[in-house]
Amino acid sequence: MKIIIPMAGRGTRLRPHTLTVPKPLVEIAGKSIVRRLVEDLATAYDGTVDEIAFIIGDFGEQAEKDLIQLAESLGAKGSVYYQKEKLGTAHAILCAKESLEGNVIVAFADTLFKSDFTLDTEQDGLLWVQKVADPSAYGVVTLNEAGVIKEFVEKPAEFVSDLAIIGIYYFKDGAYLRDELQYLLDNDLKDRGEYQITDALENMKNKGSQFKTLSIEEWLDCGNKDAVVYATERVLEIKKEAATVSESCQQENSVIIPPCFIDEGVVLKNAVIGPHVSIGKNCHVIDAVVSKSIIQNDSLVQNVVIENSILGAHASYKATKSELSISDYSKIR
Repeated sequence: MKIIIPMAGRGTRLRPHTLTVPKPLVEIAGKSIVRRLVEDLATAYDGTVDEIAFIIGDFGEQAEKDLIQLAESLGAKGSVYYQKEKLGTAHAILCAKESLEGNVIVAFADTLFKSDFTLDTEQDGLLWVQKVADPSAYGVVTLNEAGVIKEFVEKPAEFVSDLAIIGIYYFKDGAYLRDELQYLLDNDLKDRGEYQITDALENMKNKGSQFKTLSIEEWLDCGNKDAVVYATERVLEIKKEAATVSESCQQENSVIIPPCFIDEGVVLKNAVIGPHVSIGKNCHVIDAVVSKSIIQNDSLVQNVVIENSILGAHASYKATKSELSISDYSKIR
């Protein structure tokens, strides 16, 4: 099995955090989004993962080394490909054309999921789907009576189905997928100005391939700030091993309300932390209350109350203390 991870998107919905860190490398409870995705896929597949290929933008040499190391830590070969132009999902996957052969899982790196499934590798193809309230923002599928996909529709203007494709796919024949993706580019077949994987899937279906769906228990789309904060909350709830407090954490007159992740070298003084807080290495939280938030490495939080927030690495959020004398019926906002 090979795992292909397209992850070169700009992450504009998660700015300003993605101005300095690519979205898939943003950490959730001590691990990057892409690491959590790859580990979940490798664990769920009851077989050998031979290669993990990452399709990236200009992430820098250290990020590339870290991705190779991630693949090797799971017993797989690591490969890095580059997507220099953002021309759609089909184009992104095709950037790893040298790795598209044999059994292949394709997973876009802004998706985390909770699922209990058995992967039937004899199927032509499988797509992970989830029912959504607004299908117009997604690629969706319709099914026949046997549960086989009969139609792929990219971001339908009118309702055809609420089964959204979440961005994780299995293909029995990666080379066949590669050829169909290449056909779109060779013939300049675009949808909304981009080359879409759903068009390739539709062509494969029309030639006789049968695609079925796998449902998931929970889909965590890490597209924007609120989604990443919520994903952190769910990871801390679902993955008990993620909710840990480092032994090196220094606490003075502080309370930690679980579940939380607190990394090495953190100093807490007169602080209330939690629930659902992730704090990176060497942070200082002083005279503060923090809940449902992410604080990345080497940051300072002092004299504040924050909730549903993300603070990047090496950030400082420090307010001054106030002395008040407030009359009856007064309001301060």
